Amino acid sequence: MTERPRCVVAVVGTDTGVGKTWVTANLVERARAQGLAVAVRKPVQSYHAAEVGATDAEVLAAAAGLEPLDVCPAERWYPLPMAPPMAADALGFPGIGLQDLAVTWAEGIDFGLVETVGGVRSPVAHDGDSGALVGLVAPDRVLLVTDARLGTINATMLTLGALEKWPAVVFVNRFDPDDDLHRRNLAWLRRHAGVAVETALDRTLVRCRSAVDRDRRHS
Repeated sequence: MTERPRCVVAVVGTDTGVGKTWVTANLVERARAQGLAVAVRKPVQSYHAAEVGATDAEVLAAAAGLEPLDVCPAERWYPLPMAPPMAADALGFPGIGLQDLAVTWAEGIDFGLVETVGGVRSPVAHDGDSGALVGLVAPDRVLLVTDARLGTINATMLTLGALEKWPAVVFVNRFDPDDDLHRRNLAWLRRHAGVAVETALDRTLVRCRSAVDRDRRHS
C-alpha cells in the first residue's frame, strides 16, 4: 500500500472546458516553486487524437516533472472525444470499472492532486461518474473549478450540492474584474455558496493547503 500525501485535493469542474487542467497545472507549478513534493493524477482521459497539442496527462506531467504515464496509465488513454466509458465502447476497448481508477502515490508526497473528467455527473467508468471518483479518492479538499459566465451560479451550486460530503474551495476561472456580470456572479457566490470562493491561484493554493493543515492540528 502506498503512502498517502499529506494533502490530497480532487479537482472537479462544473462542466467540460472550464479549465480544470490549466488550473491544476498552474497549482502544481506554484506548489513546486514553494519547495513542496507534488504529484498529480488523471486516472482516465479521453481526447481528440487528431487535434494538435498535448493531452491533459501530458500537460499535467510537464507541470509536475513527471512522465505522462505516471499521471494517467497507458490503458486509460482513449483517443476519442467522448466520456471515457463511451469512448471505450466506441473503440471496442474493455469496460472501465470505478475501482480500475484507484490512485496510487509515491512516498514522501506533500501535495497530491487528482483531476476528474468533465462535470460531477460526467461518466468516468461504466459504474461511476466524477462524483464517485471523488469518493474513491477521499480527498482532504475538493477544488471546484467554475467560470464567471452566465449560468455559473446554477452550475456551481448544483455541483457543490452533489459534493456536499467534501470540504470545498471554488476557483472562478477566467474572471474579468471589468465585467459587471462577472463581478456580480462572484459576489453572489461569495454570499451564498457557503465555501471559500477565489479568483487568484496563489490564494486558492493557500486555501487548499492551509485549511487541511488547520483541520489536522485541531483533530
